[in-house]
Amino acid sequence: MAPSGAADRARRTPDPAATPNPPRTPSPPRTPNAARDQARLAKAGARRQARRLRPGGATRSAAGVKDVAAAAGVSLGTVSNVLNRPEMVSPTTRAKVESAMESLGFVRNESARQLRAGSSRIIAYLMLDAGNPFFTDVARGVEEAAEKAGLSVFLCNSNEDAGREADYLDLLEQQRVQGVLITPLDPDSSRLSTLPNRGTPVVVVDRAIDDGEHCSVAVDDVLGGEVALTHLIELGHRRVAFVGGPNTIGQVRDRREGAHEALRKAGLPPESLVDVLTGALTVAEGRGAGQRLAGLPADRRPTAAFCANDLLALGLLQQCVSLGLRVPEDLAIVGYDDIEFAAAAAVPLTSVRQPRQLLGRTAAELLLDESSNPDHEHQRVTFTPELVVRTSTRGNA
Repeated sequence: MAPSGAADRARRTPDPAATPNPPRTPSPPRTPNAARDQARLAKAGARRQARRLRPGGATRSAAGVKDVAAAAGVSLGTVSNVLNRPEMVSPTTRAKVESAMESLGFVRNESARQLRAGSSRIIAYLMLDAGNPFFTDVARGVEEAAEKAGLSVFLCNSNEDAGREADYLDLLEQQRVQGVLITPLDPDSSRLSTLPNRGTPVVVVDRAIDDGEHCSVAVDDVLGGEVALTHLIELGHRRVAFVGGPNTIGQVRDRREGAHEALRKAGLPPESLVDVLTGALTVAEGRGAGQRLAGLPADRRPTAAFCANDLLALGLLQQCVSLGLRVPEDLAIVGYDDIEFAAAAAVPLTSVRQPRQLLGRTAAELLLDESSNPDHEHQRVTFTPELVVRTSTRGNA
């Protein structure tokens, strides 16, 4: 009997198990453009992944390492190596992953990395007054050292406010910064010891401290005050105003102490120094001090003024000029810090110079050593101030 159509078809259909595998088309040889081609494929995959990340036109969510791995066609471990140990990944694969990152707009989650590591690649500088160019110059020195070490810098401003300073210290500790540089309101504050005891190094800047618990970098402010007043005494002044405040700021106290030391060495009575207290170390407070000095009777008015910083001195100088007082004939003026504006004032300002950027750079280097060197020893580094004499005391002679 003739076979049925189904049976006939069954005999004509080859058995898949018995059919030999067809020959594979050989892969094209790798060319010098292989890395470029791989990167092009990775970009195409990344574009598809990006479309997946914004379904229905919704706002695109942040791409993660899984998205990068999927777009580049590699494992999560490979993406991790590209991020953390790129030398372990071949140039071709690295190009694929980097291309996927770029196309997806991938941003590394540094917070997650810091959480795993227990610390960050960030140091912080908590300055006393961001409006004072002295502290921004110190910050430049901090940035120099940090950049050289591959670190970033958080700049914070206490604005001479103890509560604000404490809040910043809490925040920086929570952020697990690698260390904190601080110009404190009160160098004896117990808060400065709390952070190192819990693993966050602290270096005190612009304030000498020798407690065995911290490094500190400063200029000898007592000597600076003595140098300033000695200069005025040598010019013949016997009644000098000390313009500065508040007294809670250690630098103000030290500079006043140095001024009294100069009086003592010259054999002059302590009352030769007339205190003109200010509420802050600002230009506006300097102008206010100038108004008060100008209101004194001529026979009681000091013939010179030593200001606790250059901002006060510049404000005092402005007020004297506006009131018609001649500088230095009616009132000689000495500032402190020698910021850039001192030399550029209408009457160039005599000032006690501090090595501002060197202060910041040295402090940052000590902090980095403390955070990485188990044999670190605390140091107290003190620089010597230098008097820079200009027209505000010498006149045009």
